[in-house]
Amino acid sequence: MSKEERTTLLKLLSSFPDEVQDKALWLRDFVWGQYPQANELIFDNPDNIILGWSPTEKVGHASCAISIDKANSNIYFGFYDGATLADPEKLLTGNGKRYRYFQIGNTDDFPKAYITQLLNDAWVNSLRKVSNYKQIVNGKTLVKSILAFGAMLETMMQL
Repeated sequence: MSKEERTTLLKLLSSFPDEVQDKALWLRDFVWGQYPQANELIFDNPDNIILGWSPTEKVGHASCAISIDKANSNIYFGFYDGATLADPEKLLTGNGKRYRYFQIGNTDDFPKAYITQLLNDAWVNSLRKVSNYKQIVNGKTLVKSILAFGAMLETMMQL
């Protein structure tokens, strides 16, 4: 499945208000626009839907993610190793050991240039995690099994 194939994603987003769906798809297009070679990893868990981007098919190599909260429809744009990123404007929140995020309000107010720099740094960090470069694949969208990754997702949200 590629980024152009959105059937599964649209089905997952269908329970959210149109405004939330539009923001999530806008953010998705933003990331794909920056990193068309990345792979999108989609998770549907009981609390949220997460779209992550990785140079491989592994979430452990992921650089960033969009999280849509099922309880309140809040959208967060985050970085798996966000605690290591330079954030001079202090836009990222979170106090875990690794994960930092930015809550999405109006997409017109989204700091594209600033987030693009953070994305660049996060992408470099994610590439450093890849020990076997044969694992790098380009431009796939993968829907991951929640049963296999449920504990990982719970851990990620605590980081």
